[in-house]
Amino acid sequence: MDNSPSKKVWLKFKRNKFAFGGLIFILLLMLMGILGYIIMPDDSPSANIMHLQLTNKKPGQSFQFLITSKNPKVKEVNFFERMLYGQEPNFKSIPITSYRLTKDTVYAREYIGEDEKAEESKYELKEICPSCVLPSKIGTPQIIFEKNNIYTQTFLLGTDIYGRDLLSRLILGIRVSLSVGLMAVLISLFIGVTLGAIAGYFGGRVDATISWFMNVVWSLPSLLLVIAISFALGKGFWQIFIAVGLSTWVDVARLVRGQVMALKEVEFVEAARALGFSTARTIVKHILPNIAGPILVVASSNFASAILLETGLSFLGFGAQPPMPSWGSMIKEHYGYIIMDAAYLAILPGLAIMFTVYAFNVLAIGLRDAFDVKGQNVSV
Repeated sequence: MDNSPSKKVWLKFKRNKFAFGGLIFILLLMLMGILGYIIMPDDSPSANIMHLQLTNKKPGQSFQFLITSKNPKVKEVNFFERMLYGQEPNFKSIPITSYRLTKDTVYAREYIGEDEKAEESKYELKEICPSCVLPSKIGTPQIIFEKNNIYTQTFLLGTDIYGRDLLSRLILGIRVSLSVGLMAVLISLFIGVTLGAIAGYFGGRVDATISWFMNVVWSLPSLLLVIAISFALGKGFWQIFIAVGLSTWVDVARLVRGQVMALKEVEFVEAARALGFSTARTIVKHILPNIAGPILVVASSNFASAILLETGLSFLGFGAQPPMPSWGSMIKEHYGYIIMDAAYLAILPGLAIMFTVYAFNVLAIGLRDAFDVKGQNVSV
């Protein structure tokens, strides 16, 4: 039987049902974020296919579309490129309510609203479906036309104010939030662990200087600090990583400083010094592995904080820039509909933020209990 400390921590963590459920939820989000465009109904870059006629359509509605033109010059990308960046559509289409096909002409009524009826538009069959006018063994022109130029799309979560598929943009928003959270946590861990370890290990004036700097940064409101850094770096996706990371490292540094101060006088650290090991090796090889538990706890907590900061920035217009979807920008675009019959447009991304942040918080609590760091200076 494996009685290793890591095995005991894992068994203790699994007994916390909420924390384990939070971990499963986060792993599912990560899987959806990685697959991205592969599982999205709208796999165009940034899920940005607009049909202004379909603005604010209710969840579950289906519409028929007519492909009016195709662009053979658009390159079909491979599986991995499509998964990461999406597939640029090679056709243009319009939503229709009905169509009829004659010998060489297509007549279609464009969808313009539930209670309105558009005039029929006329399209030359040879222009929108060249294969329909050529001899074919596949079937009649009607069958070929319906196969090549007519399709039906169901909007499971409805459409936004620009007629874009809301489900696709919510899924792509996972990638934005988790990537910002991950990169921000990595930046905050690098800065916080480095400064905290140096301050805790050397003490004296070094500790006093770093502690003063930590207190100055800690006294600034996180959102205002992130906005100030964003002003300095400019708007953009990559700038958010740096801005959020630079505003969340203080908690890590304070925790590491306290832990290192408590451990630097214990026997194994004294033995490392006596053996002539360098300061860097003593800290990295002997001290930091013994405080990995508290660091993981605060990292999980900071992940939730980073997601909240990113969504706040996007809501204010400093985050991911259009057309890239972000949960915060989706709320900004639709918060006016909360008092109308389309409140779900803002509520759905809000619920996505709430459940994701809650999952990371219960994960942090589960890690805290599993590593038995209740008495440590770890806030969740």
